[in-house]
Amino acid sequence: MKGFKEFLFQGNVLELAVAVVIGSAFAKVVESFVSAIITPVVNAAGGKTSEGLGFRLVSDQKNTFINFSTIINALIVFVITAAVVYFVFVLPAKKLQERRKSGVEIAADPTELDLLAEIRDELRARR
Repeated sequence: MKGFKEFLFQGNVLELAVAVVIGSAFAKVVESFVSAIITPVVNAAGGKTSEGLGFRLVSDQKNTFINFSTIINALIVFVITAAVVYFVFVLPAKKLQERRKSGVEIAADPTELDLLAEIRDELRARR
């Protein structure tokens, strides 16, 4: 059980869980945006009397309507989500990896132990 707990609380698993939750929430926001704003615009291209952007295979049967606006909406949701994931997660991660490879490392703040050791050394030097 201890090993499983360590596995769960490793950085990668925890980061992945957070990314999945944030990603699904963001996807819902994008889908809402597209269905509320983009879909009416795309459906308007079909005309005033049309059910949307598409056509019917059989003119008097409503369930034979092929709706292209749902496909266009799905593509828009995908493009927006992919762009945000790329610019928010992938691009910064690549830059961080490049910094690590080039040897440029962001200096970490000193720990309490480092500060205490520094104070101790200063006190010894004053004696």
